Amino acid sequence: MSTKRTLIVDDEPDIRELLEITLGRMNLETVAAADLGQAYNSLKEHEFDLCLTDMHLPDGNGLELVEHINQHHPDLPVAMITAFGSMDTAISALKAGAFDFLQKPIDLDQLRSLVDSALKVADLNHQPGEAAAPGAKLLGSSAAIEGLRTQIKKLSRSQAPIYISGESGSGKEVAARLIHAMGPRHGGPFIPVNCGAIPTELMESEFFGHVKGSFTGAVSDKQGLFQAAAGGTLFLDEVADLPLSMQVKLLRAIQEKAVRPVGSQSEDVTDIRILSATHKDLVEEVAAGDFRQDLYYRLNVIELRIPALREHPEDLSELSDAILNRLARDYGGEVPKVAEAAKSALLDYAFPGNIRELENILERAFTLCEDGTIELADLQLNAQQPLPVAPQVHEAVPLASEGAAEPAEESEPLAETDNLLTLPTGTSLEEYLESIERTLITQALDKTRWNKTAAAKELGITFRALRYKLKKLDME
Repeated sequence: MSTKRTLIVDDEPDIRELLEITLGRMNLETVAAADLGQAYNSLKEHEFDLCLTDMHLPDGNGLELVEHINQHHPDLPVAMITAFGSMDTAISALKAGAFDFLQKPIDLDQLRSLVDSALKVADLNHQPGEAAAPGAKLLGSSAAIEGLRTQIKKLSRSQAPIYISGESGSGKEVAARLIHAMGPRHGGPFIPVNCGAIPTELMESEFFGHVKGSFTGAVSDKQGLFQAAAGGTLFLDEVADLPLSMQVKLLRAIQEKAVRPVGSQSEDVTDIRILSATHKDLVEEVAAGDFRQDLYYRLNVIELRIPALREHPEDLSELSDAILNRLARDYGGEVPKVAEAAKSALLDYAFPGNIRELENILERAFTLCEDGTIELADLQLNAQQPLPVAPQVHEAVPLASEGAAEPAEESEPLAETDNLLTLPTGTSLEEYLESIERTLITQALDKTRWNKTAAAKELGITFRALRYKLKKLDME
């Protein structure tokens, strides 16, 4: 195996010497250049696996070299060395196509990590398509999806922060997983986090970790999400839901590439790539004052837009087939056929919930269909799902614990103004409805001595539908 070679471009002899010594200890061959002219000549004379360049050079700037390499040596990763605090310069380099950036004074651990990641890119360039991403797959053959595949493959080779935009349910996390799996960090962890699901008071501890005794309840040291994603990718889903106070801390963590655990006196250097997504319009959030503009520019170095399902309806058949095959594997039985009337209805439907809604519709149809065929009625595209009225919920589903106090006057009908349901504090709608469903199923099973066929009849659903619900609610 031939020795990897790195081009070092910097007009400061001390910096060149530091980089040459460090990379030499990593068994890398180095070629040094003091200006752009020498760098261009070296690129003509040698093949390189990595380029490290300073921003300010005697005969130009590093951005020119980044653009030159992207044009003439597209498979060569190039990293920019910038002055401390010059994030605008770093972002300009990333937008121009730089693989990553380093800040002066150079942290040797960060340098080694960057070099390791960059050297993996050359190997990845020889892997076709999505071969490096067995755990995630982008289905579809439309022009929109083919274009998305091309973008994902290109972006996976960079370390630049990427903002993934798109409607809810369109597949933003699938794109994020592919970017991770096809990039040099594929051997590291992929940590997805829903920013809107973390309580505000726990957010700093969840992201950055804490040390024992830093606050009441901190009985041991805890690793944060940034530390857990070391060597891999941190995917911040619904990033627009972060409170402003947390946005400030996230901004600093991105700029410094380091985090300070709650209660700690020292910082932990981080080696992660950050991907973010939200179904909201971040530009509108910035204009409304709900999202920091400086954080927006740090996260949105490159934007990847995921098309809505209605923008590529020609992929509907392939997506439906894949979903139904998965359902048949998960719940058992044959893959049902889809009647022509049902196919036409799906093609005419707008899918405001995108691919996630298609999955839900087909799951429901899978449980309802008879004789192995999904008919139009099984799709229930226009069906409304009314919530149970308050008296029915309280009478049929005793969600409170057995020791809870009885209602003051249980027999008295609710006043007109009391007919609106309210969610229990800290409970989502999905959790609330699942708790109702779980309770009713348990009651039916108890009543029939766990005869599933009889329980399904008691609930007014098919045996197949009951099996699906038991698996979904983890009650098997």
